[in-house]
Amino acid sequence: MISVEGVSKRYGQVMAVEQLSFSVQRGEVVGFLGPNGAGKTTTMRMITGTLQPDEGSVLLDGTSVTDDPMAAKRRIGYLPESNPLYDELIVAEYLEYVAELRGLSPEETRSGVLDAVDETDIGDVFYRPIGECSKGYRQRIGMAGAILHRPEVLILDEPTEGLDPNQRVEIRRLVGSLGRERTVLLSTHVMQEVEATCSRIVIMSRGRLAAEGSVQDVLASRTGGARYVVEADGNDVAGTLATLPGVTSHTSEQVHGRVRVQLDAGEAELRPEIFAMARDRGWTLWELHRERASLEQVFRNLTTEQPAREDEVTS
Repeated sequence: MISVEGVSKRYGQVMAVEQLSFSVQRGEVVGFLGPNGAGKTTTMRMITGTLQPDEGSVLLDGTSVTDDPMAAKRRIGYLPESNPLYDELIVAEYLEYVAELRGLSPEETRSGVLDAVDETDIGDVFYRPIGECSKGYRQRIGMAGAILHRPEVLILDEPTEGLDPNQRVEIRRLVGSLGRERTVLLSTHVMQEVEATCSRIVIMSRGRLAAEGSVQDVLASRTGGARYVVEADGNDVAGTLATLPGVTSHTSEQVHGRVRVQLDAGEAELRPEIFAMARDRGWTLWELHRERASLEQVFRNLTTEQPAREDEVTS
């Protein structure tokens, strides 16, 4: 549905996006990740047709966005991070105004507004001034404006920024619901949202592609093995565990009179062997688990390991 092919964008001497390529299939909810300044917002603006790439092309369902940006915008709903709203308008007036800007007919406006209000659950504030609405409702109002023309693609830039934990959960549920019938590209810094709502992820760093694939595939390809945590009471716990096949390194510490050991190993499953070792040596086993690498850890590794470009200022 979305194909970004060798796209580059420069602002003066700064290369914001460099030779970026990735795709989003129809019906997918894809997390678009990267640190501040990675080029995510620039890329999303090129996908929506707001900006034109200096090199490469962006295709929407096989058609270049640059060739007909107005046609692309009719098929795309976009909620920017700033979520520009008119505080003096009531919600109903704002949505009617958005529909007018979209060129919808009166019939399309009525049905589009009704459906958008229903999908985003903003009926309680429909006749309330936007300036009196909470941050959570304001995000929902912005989403309603982004979907009232029934777009096939929905692009969301930090939709939960500034929300409290309860509001984040509600917006997360809303994104999951909206993604059932649309292709969604979701930019966020909240990894829990990605794991809860996204089928695939695209990670950018310094304007380039750092990783692409399902959450599970990216985690599996970047962990570099497994880590086991063992807490036991017995003789030479750390030294004995270090002899297990596949163990590459280990650390140990005393915790409440017991030994707590961290083992770094390959992909082989060691828990049955650790349990058998504890049984045979008469250890008291207080804890045994295999740690799963978090998406946040992988994200940090991917976005800090790439070398700086020549056009970046370093100190």
